[in-house]
Amino acid sequence: MAQHITKGIKDLLAEANAVITTIPLDEAMALVDSDDHILVDLRDIRELQRLGKIPGAFSCPRGMLEFWIDPDSPYHKDIFNQDKTYVFYCAGALRSALATKVAQEMGLNPVAHIEGGFGAWVKAGGPVEQIG
Repeated sequence: MAQHITKGIKDLLAEANAVITTIPLDEAMALVDSDDHILVDLRDIRELQRLGKIPGAFSCPRGMLEFWIDPDSPYHKDIFNQDKTYVFYCAGALRSALATKVAQEMGLNPVAHIEGGFGAWVKAGGPVEQIG
């Protein structure tokens, strides 16, 4: 029997975008080197190796986000226990919208994501840091 998906990605994204903060690209570019913000790159390590990342961004693969945020998780990362604004991004602002909603629901606050993601960042001429 074939699966019957009752809520698709369009619905999930609409729900997320209705309750999260999206930072316009020009405002996000001003956050590089901000002491009050942590930029979090949710893309897979292969994407980072191939395309680079926003300078200073913390790499957190999307599949580990909930585990790294939760202080009761054996995988918790202290970077998610700071009094700062967390700004997520991915390639095109889809994964980051969903991740922002989940992080917000978990109690991480304040959180936001970058409009258009890394693809829009590069297209607009934003700085890119190559990684090894």
